[in-house]
Amino acid sequence: MLPLLTSFLRHRHRHRHVILLRRQSKPYSSSSNVESNINLPIPLSSPTYFIWSSNTSLGKTLVSAGIAASFLLCSHQPLLRKRFLYLKPVQTGFPSDSDSRFVFSKISAISARQTLSRSILATDRVLKASCPSVVAALPGGEVGDGGGMLDLESSYRECRIPGEEDGEHSELMCETMFAWREAVSPHLAAGRENGMVEDSDLVGILRRRLNCGFSEEKMNAFCVVETAGGIASPGPSGTLQCDLYRPFRLPAILVGDGRLGGISGTISAYESLKLRGYDVVAVVIEDHGLENEVPLGSYLRQSVPVLVLPSIPQDLSDDLMEWFDAARGVFDSLVKTMVSAQSEQIKRLHEMPKKAINVFWWPFTQHSLVSEEDVTVIDSRCGENFAVFKAQNNGVMTQQFDACASWWTQGPDSTLQTELARDMGYAAARYGHVMFPENVYEPALECAELLLEGVGKGWASRTYFSDNGSTAIEIALKMAFRKFLYDHGGLSNSVNDNSAETSTQLMVLALTGSYHGDTLGAMEAQAPSSYTGFLQQPWYTGRGLFLSPPTVFLSNNTWNLSLPEGMHSNKLKDADITFSSRNEVFNTSRDKSNLAEIYSSYISFELARYPESKGSIGALIMEPVIQGAGGMHLVDPLFQRVLVNVCRSKSIPIIFDEVFTGFWRLGTETATKLLSCVPDIACYGKLMTGGIIPLSVTLATESVFESFIGDSKLTALLHGHSYSAHALGCTAATKAIRWFKDPQTNKNLNSEGSSLKEMWDKELVYKLSSHPAVQRVVALGTIFALELRAEGSNAGYASIYARSLLKKLREEDNLYMRPLGNVLYLMCGPCTSTQICTQVLFKLYKRLDEFSKNQ
Repeated sequence: MLPLLTSFLRHRHRHRHVILLRRQSKPYSSSSNVESNINLPIPLSSPTYFIWSSNTSLGKTLVSAGIAASFLLCSHQPLLRKRFLYLKPVQTGFPSDSDSRFVFSKISAISARQTLSRSILATDRVLKASCPSVVAALPGGEVGDGGGMLDLESSYRECRIPGEEDGEHSELMCETMFAWREAVSPHLAAGRENGMVEDSDLVGILRRRLNCGFSEEKMNAFCVVETAGGIASPGPSGTLQCDLYRPFRLPAILVGDGRLGGISGTISAYESLKLRGYDVVAVVIEDHGLENEVPLGSYLRQSVPVLVLPSIPQDLSDDLMEWFDAARGVFDSLVKTMVSAQSEQIKRLHEMPKKAINVFWWPFTQHSLVSEEDVTVIDSRCGENFAVFKAQNNGVMTQQFDACASWWTQGPDSTLQTELARDMGYAAARYGHVMFPENVYEPALECAELLLEGVGKGWASRTYFSDNGSTAIEIALKMAFRKFLYDHGGLSNSVNDNSAETSTQLMVLALTGSYHGDTLGAMEAQAPSSYTGFLQQPWYTGRGLFLSPPTVFLSNNTWNLSLPEGMHSNKLKDADITFSSRNEVFNTSRDKSNLAEIYSSYISFELARYPESKGSIGALIMEPVIQGAGGMHLVDPLFQRVLVNVCRSKSIPIIFDEVFTGFWRLGTETATKLLSCVPDIACYGKLMTGGIIPLSVTLATESVFESFIGDSKLTALLHGHSYSAHALGCTAATKAIRWFKDPQTNKNLNSEGSSLKEMWDKELVYKLSSHPAVQRVVALGTIFALELRAEGSNAGYASIYARSLLKKLREEDNLYMRPLGNVLYLMCGPCTSTQICTQVLFKLYKRLDEFSKNQ
């Protein structure tokens, strides 16, 4: 057992006494409640700010103390009961250097010099400290040599400054969360003192302190969280503090530099915070007679106030009381600015749902079914999580896992998000926007080469950039139809006559349940559905032959094959339609099965009986493996492979729509790896840029490209966009493509780097497949989907059957989901940890039990 901390009772006089309570120390271990801490909401009822500085020598703690004094001792509100919470997550040089003790002692001293209307109870505590720092704090004490962090949470200093009025006191709560003895960067101190702290532990405990610090609604409260060192100084694990604290995105006070050279350092610090999405409310500098505030104010365009503090005395024996008196007006102005900014933020957040209802026309949304309470107010995003504002208890900010991957585009973790922001900022500053035809610039060229070496490796030779997935499909159709006409002699009469009257009527071969986008041509290339009906697209005719595909799903712990009418045969055995594992479904040994022959015969028969009067089949277009918007169906890869082979034998160009499925969405960089066959043309988008900005590309073989070569511009591909191959998108794509396939940045890659590890817990997946409320399950790559058992109006895309279930998941489990009717899905990014995937899957499983019991 570790010895008890010594108890002290210091001298007592009119204003204060100090006590260090006697409690037991214990080695610190990683909290088992990290997830619950992360999910704790941050109250917005009181101002809460980060205090940053542009370098390590500036007086952040003086600013923190000045803010505390101004708030607690405000002459305009002397009778209000107040609480000021000062948090120092990371402290080195302890115990000789303690910023929380400094704030504690200075506010105690300042308060003691005044006549208070209400007494103040001041406390200073250290939650966890390294063994060497505890030894230094308790000379002669024995704490063992086991290393780690010791829990000191129940030990504290206390000081009571009496006031004239009886009744409840105001409070100053000063806390150091983690402390180390050596006065070096936290990552060095933590390593040298065997006191490592994981980011998740630090962030979780800070969130817990912020959550409980404002539990008493009757108190007028204020909180500052003071960082250690400069903005980009490392935390205990080595993560830069500006990145470490980004999940909170608290508004910032930047302590700048009033010295020679300080303008540059202050601006650099400001830009580092803005790059990461922080709001800087004010800049504070010390007066060194250089008027740095003038150029700083000009740079900030007067949108951020720059406040100037009096010069700080250099005499170390100075107790700074006169300085605090001189600076009081500046701190009063700073506190007023902070309170006003917080009030305006809360007002905006509260008003946003009503304004949104009145001005937005949301896509895929029936507005009559959406109330103000249904609107999710998203303040920011960090990695996989939204920061969502909720109006409860005067406003809180909570983290919600984005299980829609923001509509299937998102892949970045918080680190990649910052990297993308920085690289795109560089591209914007270097290029702005430049037109693409007949031009070349590094981002576009580098992106094109990466695409051809990656998703297009082995078959594609040309990249055609556009702005979104639907337009990439339009381009692909034009390419395929030209290639078909070129191969089948259909261009001879059209070279000199480009009018529509001379054109051949071309159709597509596609699958029912497909979805290729919302532009008119893309809609014509998909089978009739909710998206193409008369209410949506009166022009729709459906220009193609649409085959019903066989699908594979997991039900009752078994992978099953569902065959449409026309494919059933007595030749089929159980082994042809049930599988012991998902891997069996993708095994190319099935190419020699009876089922492959049935598929080939079915496809050839349907093509043969397609009426010539309707036109010629000029292209095959399909979503490889997974049909997304059609209901998250896993199409039998054997069927699609046979379909490709049949079309290739008939010289029908093949288009893969990989806008959704590409770039690791299905667990491989491209679905061609799963299908074991390649297209002539393929479309990519969404995850290609990490989901940070729209960009798409249509890849093609050299033979497709050559079908557009001629002497006249009229034979070229006359399709383009003002923002084709824009530098920002190409820069983002280059970064994301490399990030996802690098094992140093994507820990989910298998040892060969060719696929992702299994993202979804197999045991939970199989449990869900056996749940009585579940019809079918699909789990592949970053996708988990299930279809609820439902009939009549409760089934299908228009169903609102799962509304109550989704409401629970959003409001109580912080899991943001958007269904496809009675089909629910979870989607993560290629870099999302499997632990997070398991957590969100378990939340769904738990709520599904409740949902089924209430039906």
